[in-house]
Amino acid sequence: MDPGGRTTERCGPEVTSPEGIEAQTCVLTAGRDRTGEPGSPGRSASPASPGGSGGTVGLDTWARTYYRNETGGELLAVLSLMGPYGRTVQIHCPIGADDEPAICETPREPSRGEHTAYMAVAEFSAPANSGNRGNGGYSGHNRETEGYSAKSAESVETAPLLLRSGSNSPAPAAR
Repeated sequence: MDPGGRTTERCGPEVTSPEGIEAQTCVLTAGRDRTGEPGSPGRSASPASPGGSGGTVGLDTWARTYYRNETGGELLAVLSLMGPYGRTVQIHCPIGADDEPAICETPREPSRGEHTAYMAVAEFSAPANSGNRGNGGYSGHNRETEGYSAKSAESVETAPLLLRSGSNSPAPAAR
């Protein structure tokens, strides 16, 4: 968190699949103001003095993946934010067939530990029942878990993984 109270991002490299998916996944952190609302740029990152106004009273952490789908078909992204104490927040995002840049992000949650203790992973695939990459009417949902794997019995069955993007991924080696 920077001293100005703005949102900070820790991102992995931009990656591209042979099928035409581009993605970059990040962990974000920002302060909450005294009302519990996300802080605005320019607010102090230090706790407000008792009885004072302004300042932040805690940090929120969430995951975001920036992506572009150039496959020509609809896809499904599963974005997971993994944090300290076995806590995982996961969201399923239907990805349209349009070729426009977009984002998928988890809900914000109060930070529990250092920003560096969090990791985010986005996985892109075509739903198995889609035929040729359609989403088969899938509507996304959020899922929060504590103390167990992010994989869920109610997960949507998907075709093979097309791309995985992580916030802690090392940059590709130069050739």
